[in-house]
Parts: sequence; C-alpha cells; structure tokens
Amino acid sequence: MHDSVIQTEGLSQRFGKQIALHEVSVAIPPGAIGLLGPNGAGKSTFMKCLLQLIKPTSGKAWLLGKDIAKAGREIRTRVGYAPEQDCHIPGMVGCEYVTYCAQLSGMPFQEARQRAHEMLDFVGMGQERYRMVDTYSTGMKQRVKLAQAIVHDPEIVFLDEPTNGLDPAGREQILELIRSLWVEHGISVVLSSHLLSDVERICDQIVIIALGSVLMQDRIDRLKAQRQPCTEIITESASEKTIACMQRAGWKATQLPNGHVQVEHDCSHLGPLIAALDADGITPLEMLQSPNQLETLFVQALETSHGHSL
Repeated sequence: MHDSVIQTEGLSQRFGKQIALHEVSVAIPPGAIGLLGPNGAGKSTFMKCLLQLIKPTSGKAWLLGKDIAKAGREIRTRVGYAPEQDCHIPGMVGCEYVTYCAQLSGMPFQEARQRAHEMLDFVGMGQERYRMVDTYSTGMKQRVKLAQAIVHDPEIVFLDEPTNGLDPAGREQILELIRSLWVEHGISVVLSSHLLSDVERICDQIVIIALGSVLMQDRIDRLKAQRQPCTEIITESASEKTIACMQRAGWKATQLPNGHVQVEHDCSHLGPLIAALDADGITPLEMLQSPNQLETLFVQALETSHGHSL
C-alpha cells in the first residue's frame, strides 16, 4: 500500500438512486496520473471522495499511505487541489488570495506571502497578481488556481479540468507547468480531464473512468505496447493485391471504407513493408503511421462499458 499514492478498495458513492462511483479498486503509484473519461463519468466524485469533500457511501481509500477516514487532517496538509469550478474569494487581489490559501495550510503570514509570490512567478502571473481576482480572464483564473493548489508544497496535487476555457496557447502553457510539477519537482499530479490529448501530453499513467467504474488503469507506454502498430497504405494497385502481399509477409491486412489498406505489423519502422510491396511490384503512394493507439484503447474501453450498461 505504501508504494501507492492512491489506493482504494470497493470505493462507492451513491446520490439517492444514482451511482456516481461503483466499487472502484485501484492502486496507483507516484507520477503524473491522467484521470480520463467523458463528462459525468465520475472523475470529480472520485477525487472529492479521496479529498474527503464527499464521504463515500462504502469502501476504503488511502492517500499517501494514510487511511482517509482516520488521518484526514494530516493528509490535507500534504495534498493540493484545484477544483473545476472557480474557487476564488471576491474582493481579493491575486497575491492576497494565494497568501491566504497558504495560511490556511498552516504557514505563518510572512512565509505564506513570500511563498505566494514565488508560486505566482512560477505560473507566470506578472503584475496581474495585484489585480482583483474578479477581473481576471479565464486563463489568469486557471493560473492563480494552480498557484493556490501548490503554494504549500504538497506531495500530490489534484487538478480538475485545469485547461477548461483556455485558448490553444494558454492550454499549452498550463500543461507545461503541470508537467514540470512531476518531472522537475517530484510532485505527483492527478490530472482529471475529458481531453485525451491533454492526458497523453503530460501523463505517464492513465485511469479511464466511465459510468462510475474504472475501465482501465496502467502506464501509458505499457498500454500502447499491447497494441501492434498499424499502417495505412495507399497505392495505385487494387487493394486486393496489396492485402495479398501483406498477408504473404505474415501481417494482418484489411480494406478500410476509404479503399485504403490497413496493416497490423510488428515492425519498428516501415522498411520491411516497403520491401514487401516492392518485391510484388506495388508502389506505395502514401503510408500513414497508425492513428493514435491510446485513442483507440480509450474508444474501445468506452464502447465496452456502454455495451455492459445496456
């Protein structure tokens, strides 16, 4: 259990007749952890149960090796949280707000103020820190929310949809900041998102949740390695000829709806495929490396969950 930053056994949460979490059992090691699933999948409920913002209906959970039901106060000093909804206090300027959050975690005022300015520098808040939080743009609010989540130097930080409402440049900046928390500072990150691209960009582990259940949990590189590479081949020759060529070489080949041929192979590069085509006198016009393997796994997991729910 102590090798995991998060562990749960049969964690469940009901709201009346609605099941928000259904017997979730996971053991997640330290790192950059992507909590992935469609909106309403149970991601936020899962995080709120771990943070004791919601009391689970049943089951057990440990955070940083501590039982959340017995060591809540201690755990909270070691954990950061940026909720999906804005959590700012009206009438406060940015640096005041982050200083106040640091004080809430137990820091003396002088230390809290210094630390707040350091974190506002870290998230790229210049003179805006002296403006009222009420006047901030969406991007500024996301930055100050990240600053308050890490101002007390937590061991793990939970970030709920931290790129919501951001333009592409702002999203890239926030994701890079989040990536550095684990890579450069050793702070485990739980990134909750419905955007696969955000999770794949910065996380080394993934937990897929849908309909309140965990569908998949593993390292991203291990999940990708489980799927053979695919290549889409476009030629002037008939697709049947290309398929026969690939099958003779020992690879599975199928015709796609667009008339192209998709080949599942075990090659680290395209050389062997090109050689096989050349030997049969087939000239490839274009060869497209496989679409996102993680996306394929994600879609398959969601389809499986919906199939079970019917």
